[in-house]
This record gives sequence, structure tokens and C-alpha cells, in this order.
Amino acid sequence: MSKSPDPSTFELQQQALVRARGSLLDTADLGDRQLDRAMGALLKPGVDWGDLYFSEYSSESWVLEDGIVKTASHDRGRGMSARAVSGEKSGFAYSDDLDPATLLRAADTAGAIARGGGRRQIELRRAGASRRLYAAGDPGEGYSDESKVDLLHALDREARGADTRVRQVIASLSIARNLMLVCSSDGRLAADDRPLVRLGVTVLLEQNGEVRHGVSGWGGRLPLADLVAGDTAGEHAREAVRQAVVNLDARPAPAGEEVVVLGPGWPGVLLHEAVGHGLEGDFNRKGVSAFAGRIGEAVATEQCTVVDDGSMPGRRGSLEIDDEGTPTGRTILIENGVLAGYMQDRLNAGLMGVKPTGNGRRESYAHLPMPRMTNTFMMPGPHDPEEIIRSVKKGVYAKNFGGGQVDITSGKFVFSASEAYRIEDGKLGAPLRDATLIGDGPTVLTRVSMVGSDLALDPGVGVCGKDGQSVPVGVGLPTIRVDGITVGGTA
Repeated sequence: MSKSPDPSTFELQQQALVRARGSLLDTADLGDRQLDRAMGALLKPGVDWGDLYFSEYSSESWVLEDGIVKTASHDRGRGMSARAVSGEKSGFAYSDDLDPATLLRAADTAGAIARGGGRRQIELRRAGASRRLYAAGDPGEGYSDESKVDLLHALDREARGADTRVRQVIASLSIARNLMLVCSSDGRLAADDRPLVRLGVTVLLEQNGEVRHGVSGWGGRLPLADLVAGDTAGEHAREAVRQAVVNLDARPAPAGEEVVVLGPGWPGVLLHEAVGHGLEGDFNRKGVSAFAGRIGEAVATEQCTVVDDGSMPGRRGSLEIDDEGTPTGRTILIENGVLAGYMQDRLNAGLMGVKPTGNGRRESYAHLPMPRMTNTFMMPGPHDPEEIIRSVKKGVYAKNFGGGQVDITSGKFVFSASEAYRIEDGKLGAPLRDATLIGDGPTVLTRVSMVGSDLALDPGVGVCGKDGQSVPVGVGLPTIRVDGITVGGTA
């Protein structure tokens, strides 16, 4: 007997569908009859399947620099796209007009492209058409523009009050909302109403002519009021100052191969970049990933279990459904060191003979979906974090990361540690600066010898880029010991 869906989840889905129908379809005179006609035009002979995607979005961004608002932007829009799939080929057409005639023309065009054997995308615009805008469900509801700027001023004050050496403060706020609806040729009709907020603070400290910076930020899919509850803003302002103070006292990092301990939370970005992309379905179907064709093989030590979970409440990378209408969930990628599966969208899952995992994502209605990560992290292990530090006679503890570069197909990476420390005789020593970690993801996983019990997820600031598309994501990691990563330094 099949299990009935959770009533609260079902009710939320129905509410999202009602809102999407009302805002995206009813206002554009798009009823079931028009959707059926468009689907008929899409599914030309030779087309295997297809979908229609509708989206309405709003976003705003604020940047305060040294007490002055330097950036204040608002953006709203709506649009639709039609996709037809024939084997590996996709036809795709999109428009920022929502009306029956444009929808029918987009569907007809996408179907013709797929049947013709091409893979290209065409933007359809109706000459002289005006864009119709609508925004609802704003996660910033209850906050005026003035009160949003006041939040940034509060961050500025908290940071400056934490240390007299603060010379510059940059505070930022972004608020976004996306209401989407997808209609698939398999009869699926699903919607999602997605809020997204993020706050951040960057500080510069100066001492004896030396300048160092610290960064902290937090966010998620939740109302702004929840994001700033309590003393959250003050905590992050002080954290940015703390990082800068640490870096003022830091010594040059050593160079050479070292035992490296990665701290919990944001250092999971290394896992995301160096391993996660290589576990996306398209790279493995095409055979260009280091993990291609290795399901069931050991690709890491037994301590390593890596998952992608898009169903975590309030997390930045979470989605009720993906951009193809597939419910998200927890996908085990590596289990006890053995490669268990890949992240899949509908196209690649079908071609590989497996089920979609709810990882079909797109930046907007003007982009084709592809397999992408949501919240990707390593599960906790049996070791106490302090035990891991004590086990290292000489090494490097990387607590936070800044920028980095990764070759997605090979997993080779170069990451800069924004906060790192020397480990000597099982104790944390002097802070280090200019430390970079150099290696490749598949090799790193085979050198993980200890996994901590302190799994932490990042504070909600991650953005992932792939093939020119950016989407919000989450990362996470417990403290782990890696027996050998090349450290680039100046000492």
C-alpha cells in the first residue's frame, strides 16, 4: 500500500499551486485549454517529452559602505519557457511575455528544434509588448526601505564598536522571491514559492600600516524578520572583526605536503567544488568525470559518507520541488567510502536508466535545467573534534576558506584559507596567512583518516556556478583529518 503524503506538506503544495496559477496563469489568460494546446504543439512526432516553465521573480540588493548607501537596486520580472526533448537533443524557447499566443509559439518552436536534431535556444519577443509585473510573498514584508538600511547601519555600528582598529565596514542585504510553476508532458503540474534572504559584513582592520579583512554572512529561505531575530547581526559583525584580528597576528604559512584538518561548516565548500560537481549526472553520463562508471567502487575511506539533501527546512540550497517539478530529498552519493549514486535531472536520469533525484535546477526561465547540487555535506563520524587535533603532531588547521579554483571534471583544486592555524604536538598554534590548499577531490577523499562528530552546515551564503548559471546552494562538513594535502605558503 502506498503511503499517503504528509497532510501539511500536501496543503503547502496546494497553496503554492493556487498562488502560482493565480499570479502566473490566470493573469495571462492561460487556462487548462491553453496549456493543453501548447503541450500538443510541443510534442511533435519524434519528441519524447517536454515541459512548460513559468516564473515570476522579485529581488532587491542594498550595500552600505562606511555609513553611506552605495547600492540600492530593485528588479522584478516574469517569463516562461518551453522545452522539448528528443533523445539527447533539447529544443528550448523562452520569452518574457506571458500570453496564449506567445506560449503556443514557444512550444511550437521548441518542438521543431528538438525534432530537427538541433540544440539551441531562441528568445521569443512580441514586438511592442509591455512587461506585466506582479510580486507577492515578499520575505522582506514588514520592512520599509528605511528599516532595511537601518539593519545595515546596525551592522556597521556593531563592527566599529568591536575594535578601535576597524577602518572600513561594508554591509550588504539581498532579498529575493521566485514563484514558479512547471507543467510537464507526463501530466505533472507543480509549483513552488521560494524566498531567499542574505546579510553580510566585511571589515578592514589596520595596525602599524598592515591591513587585514574579515568576512561573515548568513541567510536562508526564511523571512528577514527570522534572519535578524535576537543578536544575530551583532554576532556576525563581531565574527568578521574576530577574523580580521586573527589575520593581523598571522604568520606566513608553510609550503609543502602537510596533514590538514578541515574545520566544520563552511570548509565543506571544498567538498562541494572538488567532489560534488564530479557527482552530477551529466558529467558522468558523458564520461568526463573522475567518478564516471564507478558506482559500487570504493572512492573514499570508509569514514566518508557524502549526501545531497534539498529537503532541509529553511536552508539556502533547499527546494520544495526542483525546477522540473520533481520533489527533492536526500540522495546518498558516497556511502562508507563506496560510490552509491549521482545527482540527476530528468534528461540525464532517463538516458542513464535511473530515477531523477530532484536535482534539476535552472537559474531562471531563460535557462535550460541541468543536474545541480542543493545542500551537499559529509555525514558526521565517531571522533571528537579535539581528539582529531590532538592526533596531529605537525600540520595545518583550516577553519575558513576564501576563494578558489576547481577543474570540475578532474576535481583538481586550489583553495585559499581565510583563517588557518599551525598544529604542533596536538595543539593549535599560531595563526597562518596566505595559506592555499592544492590537490584533487578524489585523492583527498582517499586520505581522510578521521571524521568528527560535529557536522555543521554553512551559515547560508553559498552560490554555485556551472555553465554560466548561478544558483544558491548549501555546504557542510564535520571536522576531518586529511593525511596529506599540498599547502602553498610563503614561509
